[in-house]
Amino acid sequence: MSPTRRAAVLGSPIAHSLSPVLHRAAYAELGLSGWDYSRHEVDEATLAEFVGKLGPEWAGLSLTMPLKRAIIPLLDEISDTASSVEAVNTVVFTADGRRIGDNTDIPGMLAALAERGVEQVERASILGAGATASSALAALSRICTGEVTAYVRSAARADEMRGWGERLGVAVRTAAWEDAAEAFDAPLTVATTPAGATDDLAAAVPDRPGTLFDVLYEPWPTALAAAWVDRGGAVVGGLDLLVHQAVLQVEQMTGRAPAPLAAMRRAGEAALAGR
Repeated sequence: MSPTRRAAVLGSPIAHSLSPVLHRAAYAELGLSGWDYSRHEVDEATLAEFVGKLGPEWAGLSLTMPLKRAIIPLLDEISDTASSVEAVNTVVFTADGRRIGDNTDIPGMLAALAERGVEQVERASILGAGATASSALAALSRICTGEVTAYVRSAARADEMRGWGERLGVAVRTAAWEDAAEAFDAPLTVATTPAGATDDLAAAVPDRPGTLFDVLYEPWPTALAAAWVDRGGAVVGGLDLLVHQAVLQVEQMTGRAPAPLAAMRRAGEAALAGR
Protein backbone atom coordinates (compact mmCIF):
# COMPACT_ATOMS: atom_id res chain seq x y z
CA MET A 1 0.00 0.00 0.00
CA SER A 2 1.53 3.33 -1.04
CA PRO A 3 1.71 6.17 1.50
CA THR A 4 -0.92 8.89 1.43
CA ARG A 5 1.61 11.59 2.36
CA ARG A 6 5.30 11.72 1.59
CA ALA A 7 8.32 13.74 2.68
CA ALA A 8 12.07 13.28 2.24
CA VAL A 9 15.53 14.67 2.80
CA LEU A 10 17.60 15.60 -0.24
CA GLY A 11 21.35 16.16 -0.49
CA SER A 12 24.67 14.81 -1.63
CA PRO A 13 26.05 12.82 0.06
CA ILE A 14 22.90 11.68 1.86
CA ALA A 15 23.38 8.05 2.97
CA HIS A 16 24.51 9.13 6.45
CA SER A 17 21.47 11.30 7.16
CA LEU A 18 19.56 10.65 10.38
CA SER A 19 16.54 12.65 9.21
CA PRO A 20 14.51 9.58 8.14
CA VAL A 21 15.02 8.04 11.59
CA LEU A 22 13.82 11.18 13.34
CA HIS A 23 10.84 11.91 11.11
CA ARG A 24 9.63 8.31 11.06
CA ALA A 25 9.84 8.19 14.85
CA ALA A 26 7.66 11.29 14.96
CA TYR A 27 5.11 9.78 12.58
CA ALA A 28 4.92 6.63 14.71
CA GLU A 29 4.46 8.62 17.92
CA LEU A 30 1.81 10.85 16.33
CA GLY A 31 -0.07 7.89 14.84
CA LEU A 32 0.48 9.06 11.26
CA SER A 33 0.41 5.59 9.72
CA GLY A 34 -0.10 6.87 6.18
CA TRP A 35 3.08 8.96 6.16
CA ASP A 36 6.48 8.02 4.74
CA TYR A 37 9.83 9.83 4.91
CA SER A 38 12.75 8.82 2.67
CA ARG A 39 16.17 10.05 1.58
CA HIS A 40 17.32 10.83 -1.95
CA GLU A 41 20.75 11.52 -3.41
CA VAL A 42 20.20 14.81 -5.23
CA ASP A 43 22.78 17.42 -6.21
CA GLU A 44 22.45 20.91 -7.66
CA ALA A 45 22.34 19.58 -11.23
CA THR A 46 19.42 17.23 -10.58
CA LEU A 47 17.43 19.25 -8.02
CA ALA A 48 15.04 21.04 -10.38
CA GLU A 49 14.14 17.80 -12.17
CA PHE A 50 13.51 15.98 -8.89
CA VAL A 51 11.30 18.71 -7.44
CA GLY A 52 9.43 19.12 -10.71
CA LYS A 53 8.28 15.50 -10.64
CA LEU A 54 6.76 15.59 -7.16
CA GLY A 55 3.04 14.90 -7.02
CA PRO A 56 0.25 16.11 -4.72
CA GLU A 57 1.02 13.42 -2.14
CA TRP A 58 4.18 15.30 -1.16
CA ALA A 59 4.00 17.32 2.04
CA GLY A 60 7.55 18.61 2.31
CA LEU A 61 11.29 18.32 1.89
CA SER A 62 14.31 18.66 4.11
CA LEU A 63 17.41 20.06 2.38
CA THR A 64 21.01 19.52 3.33
CA MET A 65 24.25 20.43 1.58
CA PRO A 66 24.71 21.43 -1.19
CA LEU A 67 21.06 22.36 -1.78
CA LYS A 68 20.18 24.97 0.83
CA ARG A 69 20.75 27.85 -1.58
CA ALA A 70 20.14 25.98 -4.84
CA ILE A 71 16.51 25.34 -3.84
CA ILE A 72 15.60 29.03 -3.47
CA PRO A 73 14.90 29.82 -7.17
CA LEU A 74 12.50 26.87 -7.28
CA LEU A 75 10.28 28.22 -4.48
CA ASP A 76 7.27 30.53 -4.47
CA GLU A 77 8.14 32.13 -1.15
CA ILE A 78 10.74 31.95 1.63
CA SER A 79 10.48 33.03 5.24
CA ASP A 80 12.30 36.01 6.70
CA THR A 81 14.46 33.61 8.70
CA ALA A 82 15.58 31.78 5.57
CA SER A 83 16.08 35.04 3.69
CA SER A 84 18.33 36.41 6.45
CA VAL A 85 20.99 33.77 5.67
CA GLU A 86 20.00 32.93 2.08
CA ALA A 87 19.56 29.28 3.10
CA VAL A 88 16.50 27.02 3.08
CA ASN A 89 16.53 23.65 4.82
CA THR A 90 12.75 23.09 4.83
CA VAL A 91 10.16 23.20 2.07
CA VAL A 92 6.44 22.79 2.73
CA PHE A 93 4.01 22.11 -0.11
CA THR A 94 0.67 23.80 0.44
CA ALA A 95 -2.74 22.46 -0.57
CA ASP A 96 -2.85 24.89 -3.50
CA GLY A 97 0.53 23.69 -4.80
CA ARG A 98 2.78 26.46 -3.52
CA ARG A 99 6.32 25.73 -2.35
CA ILE A 100 7.22 27.60 0.85
CA GLY A 101 10.82 27.63 2.10
CA ASP A 102 12.00 28.10 5.68
CA ASN A 103 15.12 27.67 7.77
CA THR A 104 14.64 25.63 10.95
CA ASP A 105 18.38 25.44 11.68
CA ILE A 106 18.36 28.89 13.27
CA PRO A 107 15.41 28.39 15.68
CA GLY A 108 16.68 24.83 16.17
CA MET A 109 19.99 26.18 17.44
CA LEU A 110 18.20 28.56 19.78
CA ALA A 111 15.97 25.79 21.12
CA ALA A 112 18.94 23.46 21.68
CA LEU A 113 20.79 26.17 23.60
CA ALA A 114 17.72 27.13 25.62
CA GLU A 115 17.23 23.50 26.58
CA ARG A 116 20.65 23.71 28.29
CA GLY A 117 19.85 27.02 29.94
CA VAL A 118 21.65 29.30 27.48
CA GLU A 119 19.19 32.07 26.61
CA GLN A 120 21.49 35.09 26.61
CA VAL A 121 25.25 35.62 26.52
CA GLU A 122 27.38 38.75 26.57
CA ARG A 123 30.00 37.41 24.14
CA ALA A 124 30.41 34.42 21.85
CA SER A 125 32.92 32.77 19.53
CA ILE A 126 32.42 30.87 16.28
CA LEU A 127 34.94 28.36 14.95
CA GLY A 128 34.66 28.28 11.16
CA ALA A 129 33.00 30.38 8.49
CA GLY A 130 30.89 28.11 6.26
CA ALA A 131 27.14 27.92 5.73
CA THR A 132 26.52 26.62 9.25
CA ALA A 133 28.51 29.51 10.67
CA SER A 134 26.15 32.03 9.07
CA SER A 135 23.17 30.24 10.65
CA ALA A 136 24.99 30.25 13.98
CA LEU A 137 25.58 33.97 13.60
CA ALA A 138 21.88 34.50 12.86
CA ALA A 139 21.00 32.58 16.03
CA LEU A 140 23.52 34.57 18.05
CA SER A 141 22.01 37.80 16.74
CA ARG A 142 19.01 37.00 18.93
CA ILE A 143 20.79 36.06 22.17
CA CYS A 144 24.25 37.67 22.19
CA THR A 145 24.32 41.19 23.59
CA GLY A 146 27.95 41.88 22.65
CA GLU A 147 30.64 40.94 20.16
CA VAL A 148 30.97 37.67 18.28
CA THR A 149 34.49 36.62 17.29
CA ALA A 150 34.84 34.32 14.28
CA TYR A 151 38.03 32.29 13.90
CA VAL A 152 38.67 31.66 10.22
CA ARG A 153 41.33 30.29 7.88
CA SER A 154 41.43 32.97 5.18
CA ALA A 155 40.93 36.67 4.51
CA ALA A 156 38.05 35.81 2.15
CA ARG A 157 36.26 33.90 4.91
CA ALA A 158 36.86 36.80 7.29
CA ASP A 159 35.26 39.20 4.81
CA GLU A 160 32.27 36.85 4.47
CA MET A 161 31.69 36.67 8.22
CA ARG A 162 31.96 40.44 8.65
CA GLY A 163 29.48 40.82 5.79
CA TRP A 164 27.04 38.44 7.48
CA GLY A 165 27.48 40.39 10.71
CA GLU A 166 26.52 43.63 8.99
CA ARG A 167 23.51 41.99 7.37
CA LEU A 168 22.33 40.37 10.60
CA GLY A 169 23.08 43.31 12.87
CA VAL A 170 25.80 41.56 14.85
CA ALA A 171 29.14 43.06 15.88
CA VAL A 172 31.59 40.56 14.34
CA ARG A 173 35.33 40.54 14.90
CA THR A 174 37.43 38.09 12.92
CA ALA A 175 40.62 36.39 14.01
CA ALA A 176 43.08 33.93 12.50
CA TRP A 177 42.49 30.21 12.95
CA GLU A 178 45.96 29.97 14.54
CA ASP A 179 44.52 31.89 17.51
CA ALA A 180 41.40 29.71 17.80
CA ALA A 181 42.23 28.60 21.36
CA GLU A 182 41.34 32.15 22.43
CA ALA A 183 37.73 31.36 21.47
CA PHE A 184 37.33 29.43 24.69
CA ASP A 185 37.49 32.59 26.80
CA ALA A 186 33.95 33.44 25.69
CA PRO A 187 30.95 32.12 27.66
CA LEU A 188 29.68 30.40 24.48
CA THR A 189 31.75 28.78 21.71
CA VAL A 190 30.04 27.43 18.58
CA ALA A 191 32.11 24.94 16.56
CA THR A 192 30.84 24.73 12.97
CA THR A 193 33.82 22.99 11.36
CA PRO A 194 34.03 19.53 9.70
CA ALA A 195 35.00 16.38 11.61
CA GLY A 196 38.56 16.49 12.88
CA ALA A 197 39.10 20.20 12.35
CA THR A 198 39.04 21.09 16.05
CA ASP A 199 40.80 17.99 17.41
CA ASP A 200 44.07 19.85 17.92
CA LEU A 201 42.28 22.43 20.06
CA ALA A 202 41.12 19.91 22.66
CA ALA A 203 44.27 20.34 24.74
CA ALA A 204 43.62 24.09 24.95
CA VAL A 205 40.24 23.83 26.71
CA PRO A 206 40.60 25.82 29.95
CA ASP A 207 39.56 24.79 33.42
CA ARG A 208 35.93 25.72 34.07
CA PRO A 209 34.97 26.55 30.47
CA GLY A 210 31.62 28.00 29.46
CA THR A 211 29.28 26.30 26.99
CA LEU A 212 30.35 24.54 23.80
CA PHE A 213 27.90 24.05 20.94
CA ASP A 214 29.54 21.53 18.58
CA VAL A 215 27.30 21.03 15.53
CA LEU A 216 28.70 17.58 14.67
CA TYR A 217 26.85 14.42 15.66
CA GLU A 218 29.08 11.82 14.06
CA PRO A 219 31.66 10.98 15.24
CA TRP A 220 30.53 11.82 18.78
CA PRO A 221 31.85 12.96 21.07
CA THR A 222 34.41 14.98 19.17
CA ALA A 223 37.81 15.33 20.82
CA LEU A 224 36.90 18.93 21.66
CA ALA A 225 33.54 17.99 23.20
CA ALA A 226 35.12 15.20 25.26
CA ALA A 227 37.80 17.55 26.61
CA TRP A 228 35.13 20.14 27.38
CA VAL A 229 33.12 17.69 29.46
CA ASP A 230 36.27 16.50 31.24
CA ARG A 231 36.87 20.08 32.37
CA GLY A 232 33.33 20.52 33.64
CA GLY A 233 31.89 22.56 30.79
CA ALA A 234 28.39 22.28 29.33
CA VAL A 235 28.12 20.79 25.83
CA VAL A 236 25.33 21.05 23.26
CA GLY A 237 25.83 18.54 20.44
CA GLY A 238 24.90 18.15 16.82
CA LEU A 239 22.17 15.64 17.63
CA ASP A 240 20.52 18.27 19.83
CA LEU A 241 20.49 20.63 16.85
CA LEU A 242 19.33 17.95 14.45
CA VAL A 243 16.43 16.92 16.66
CA HIS A 244 15.26 20.44 17.42
CA GLN A 245 15.30 21.54 13.79
CA ALA A 246 13.54 18.29 12.79
CA VAL A 247 10.83 18.91 15.40
CA LEU A 248 10.02 22.18 13.66
CA GLN A 249 10.04 20.48 10.25
CA VAL A 250 7.62 17.79 11.41
CA GLU A 251 5.27 20.40 12.81
CA GLN A 252 5.30 22.41 9.58
CA MET A 253 4.93 19.44 7.25
CA THR A 254 2.26 17.54 9.19
CA GLY A 255 0.41 20.41 10.85
CA ARG A 256 0.66 18.52 14.15
CA ALA A 257 2.20 20.18 17.19
CA PRO A 258 3.98 19.66 19.41
CA ALA A 259 6.17 17.12 17.66
CA PRO A 260 7.46 14.36 19.97
CA LEU A 261 10.93 15.68 20.84
CA ALA A 262 11.80 12.94 23.35
CA ALA A 263 10.83 10.08 21.02
CA MET A 264 12.76 11.62 18.15
CA ARG A 265 15.86 12.07 20.30
CA ARG A 266 15.69 8.48 21.53
CA ALA A 267 15.44 7.24 17.95
CA GLY A 268 18.44 9.33 16.93
CA GLU A 269 20.53 8.14 19.86
CA ALA A 270 19.67 4.51 19.12
CA ALA A 271 20.56 4.90 15.45
CA LEU A 272 23.93 6.47 16.25
CA ALA A 273 24.69 3.79 18.83
CA GLY A 274 24.08 1.14 16.19
CA ARG A 275 26.57 2.59 13.71
